[in-house]
Amino acid sequence: MRDAHVKKRVLLGAALAALLPLLGRAAAQDLPKLQFKAVGLNGPTVASTVDEIPFWRNTIPQASNGAITVDITPLDQMGIDDKTMLRLLKLGVMDFASMDISKMAGDDPRFEGCDLAGLTLEPDKARAACKAWAPVLDQQMQKNWNAKLLAIGGNPPQVFWCRSAIGGLDDLKGKKVRVFNNTMRDFLQGVGATAVSMAFAEVVPALNNGVVDCAVTGSLSGNTAGWTEVTKSIYPMSLGWSINALAVNLKTWNSMDPKVQAFFLEQMKAYEDKMWETVRQATAQAETCNTGRQPCTMGKPADMKILEVTPEEEAKRKSLVEGPVLSNWAKRCGTECAQAWNEKVGPVVGLKAPVR
Repeated sequence: MRDAHVKKRVLLGAALAALLPLLGRAAAQDLPKLQFKAVGLNGPTVASTVDEIPFWRNTIPQASNGAITVDITPLDQMGIDDKTMLRLLKLGVMDFASMDISKMAGDDPRFEGCDLAGLTLEPDKARAACKAWAPVLDQQMQKNWNAKLLAIGGNPPQVFWCRSAIGGLDDLKGKKVRVFNNTMRDFLQGVGATAVSMAFAEVVPALNNGVVDCAVTGSLSGNTAGWTEVTKSIYPMSLGWSINALAVNLKTWNSMDPKVQAFFLEQMKAYEDKMWETVRQATAQAETCNTGRQPCTMGKPADMKILEVTPEEEAKRKSLVEGPVLSNWAKRCGTECAQAWNEKVGPVVGLKAPVR
């Protein structure tokens, strides 16, 4: 009798498993015809080419059986300053927008909270920190920016690309280093370097002409953007992950049929998983591509010298994170913000921000 009951449950489970894809297709067929506009990340980045553009141009139309289409354009092709992305999204210039959230920190320091310079050294830890901080970001986006957070991804680690070889952090003293957010500026201040803010598209000529001595970007992003032609070495101490946030204009979101919202939320879960898997793959390939080895399918073979990060250098990094990085950020963000960080992100990374 028990065997018959078990067999019945197995058959029922198999039937449901076979039915789910059909139900999914049926639900997709029920979606209304909709077209949206999205502005995305910098085109040369692996997050754009491998994940974002295929997601909007292929995955969404296919998953919706052609009902939903999205016109996606990288921000560099539109001549948009990425620091203004959230403001443009608030105004409804686009329906969806992807942005490096640390670049929004001039408007709200909370946007730096899970990608402080040197805070995490592994992709899984970076994702965990951002997952813990995501409710805070979503709350601020909805409250102040007429936007809803949908997904968080990243890039390969943000490292130093230099015109000449350096031996470590002490060699950065007195050098001009391109950065793109406040928390990197705090880190460099701690080693006596001069931080220079500069848009991604301006870095190659700046390095070539000696306007800056080094520049910070992703270990693979610099490769695909041609930085290997104007630098000789990479110092692979990670200053973050250039965390990307994908958000939707709140008016656009609230106007969607609930089944369209459910469709997007389901797709966003898979998209976020894909982005972090790409970060892991790209991080591994950055080293092989930059040194002219294989596999190198995500970048271009180059002949860069990758310098060693010693245990002594790691100790300096930790000291800088615990000192000027966390201290300056907590001061910018305020007491309530620092307390929230200590409750949510602190336990993930094993650190505590000073609360005044």
